[in-house]
Amino acid sequence: MRGLVNSNGKNIVDALGSSKLYLDYARAFNEMTGLPLTLRPIESWQLPYHGRRNESPYCALMAQKSSACATCLQTQQRLSETAVQEAQTVTCCSGLAETAVPVRVGEHLIGFLQTGQVFRKKPVASQFERVAKMVAHWGLVVDKEHLREAYFRTRVLTVREHESVVKMLAIFAQHLAMVSNQVIVRQEHPEPAMITRAKDYIQEHQADDLSLGQVARAVNTSTFYFCKVFKKTTGINFTDYVSRVRIEKAKNLSLNPNLRISEIAFEVGFQSLTHFNRVFKKITGMSPTEYRAQLPVA
Repeated sequence: MRGLVNSNGKNIVDALGSSKLYLDYARAFNEMTGLPLTLRPIESWQLPYHGRRNESPYCALMAQKSSACATCLQTQQRLSETAVQEAQTVTCCSGLAETAVPVRVGEHLIGFLQTGQVFRKKPVASQFERVAKMVAHWGLVVDKEHLREAYFRTRVLTVREHESVVKMLAIFAQHLAMVSNQVIVRQEHPEPAMITRAKDYIQEHQADDLSLGQVARAVNTSTFYFCKVFKKTTGINFTDYVSRVRIEKAKNLSLNPNLRISEIAFEVGFQSLTHFNRVFKKITGMSPTEYRAQLPVA
């Protein structure tokens, strides 16, 4: 498996990046924080957020000039070199902070969760004047007032807000690492089509009162055979798998401060708040309230 991780790290990151888990999380992260997010492989020679949701208007302007792009890519390289073991933040020459959180499978780094294009303190006029001269030196022709407006529209986070964002990404990186292991196993041992259909059915009906027999019938097999193959393929039993699917959904919903814990519990398919609290803590190591408390405040 070690060789598979080393040789197919980019393939694993690509698979994770197109997964429902990541796409749901990225959407919730974008809405909650107003920041861009990307999952990128170790070696990447592209601007991380260009054209993506919540891209900084200033950085969008800089993307028009190759010399400015080259400076941004140097920042990405610094992150790749420093964020190997833990989250790191660097500041680009324009004063914007970039943060990368490593996604690791065992001892092996496969990629980064990355966010940024933010100020960690409010920019001042003298700072902008220095940046305006630098932009002119790069050869980017842009109206100075337009540049000023874009620069000062960049998101500003307090130290505490930034720390919360990084912590939230670190938690999600751990979840992605768990899914990465499943991706690796599937590459070595392709998943039976029956199990793939069952997982899709569970995702679509996770809020319902699902039973083993119901899912077995949905994939046209006997309960006994389905139970045996499901456990062998996933490594966990049906009940535990459904619980994990529901808790992942609950974590995404927790990003919405307007939803009460009880509403989230029933939304994801739990009929008892007590049972929800118990399962949530068993899987995540913390209660729903504790999990929500460590999320960043919008």
